[in-house]
Amino acid sequence: MNKKVYWGALCAMLLALRFPAEAQQPTKIPRIGYLAAISLSTLAARTEAFRQGLRELGYVEGKNIVIEWRSAEGKADRLPALAAELVRLKVDIIVTAGPPLTRAAKEATTTIPIVMAQDPDPVGNGFVASLARPGGNITGLATLAPELSGKQLELLKEVVPKLSRVAVLGTSTQPGNAQALREVELAAGAFGVKLQYLDVLATKDIETAFRAASTRRADAVLVLASTVAASHRTEIAELAIKSHLPAIYYRSEFVEDGGLMSYGASFTDMDRRAATYVDKILKGAKPADLPVEQPKKFELVINLKTAKQIGLTIPPNVLARADRVIR
Repeated sequence: MNKKVYWGALCAMLLALRFPAEAQQPTKIPRIGYLAAISLSTLAARTEAFRQGLRELGYVEGKNIVIEWRSAEGKADRLPALAAELVRLKVDIIVTAGPPLTRAAKEATTTIPIVMAQDPDPVGNGFVASLARPGGNITGLATLAPELSGKQLELLKEVVPKLSRVAVLGTSTQPGNAQALREVELAAGAFGVKLQYLDVLATKDIETAFRAASTRRADAVLVLASTVAASHRTEIAELAIKSHLPAIYYRSEFVEDGGLMSYGASFTDMDRRAATYVDKILKGAKPADLPVEQPKKFELVINLKTAKQIGLTIPPNVLARADRVIR
């Protein structure tokens, strides 16, 4: 065998060995961490919306993307450990379902990209430098929830024309609570309505708050964004009905669980859109360069069954504006 033939055969053999080996190397499957404060079953509509958003972009859980779901089950003290666990798993991105979760993730890592599914005030909470240029490893979606509190009080005034006193249920330790309360106070001044703020820091405070609202003869209840409230939607809705108090909430899930009405950004729509950030980051975009988005979809949802239970007639002009009516 001459040298040319020998070297040609050797090169052909090496190439034949090389290409199959390269073809067999598995493609890296992205691993996403999803951090929630309350039980995932309670968040089912939101988590499914996130999955749907991923599917629309070509990602199917268990096939070409892995999602590590973690929930604190309503126990805030578990958040740091859960965030640290996702960091140890070396996930590619952490998606957070609310401000306390973003805080926990931020304290756990400065390098893994974090996508906020919703936050009432990302700049005020210290998560981003500005909405247009986040500047760090965090980006995502802002809810503008504080600015909507005044609109919620306005809707209560339309539904209860003789409204004079409103009990406001909030959680003083919740990011954005103080700003939301200020917005309600401004609207209350314009409508000549007196407010009774009731701080709900734990489960045991919920029933106490409704007793206080009834004792002080509140005409209605306004529930601010709160992890405690979100974890006990059905209980709060039932207590409002039992007390014959019209109540307005910041999320449609409260109304689905028996609450009277809600007005605010669509959380499910925001979770679906959070998938867009995941896709962009996986394709090489930096969180620092991705502007924080503001809500594109607001929902007014009314439960007529609940209205009937408390003997309330919803004005036709309010019903006509509803995005969804539960009958």
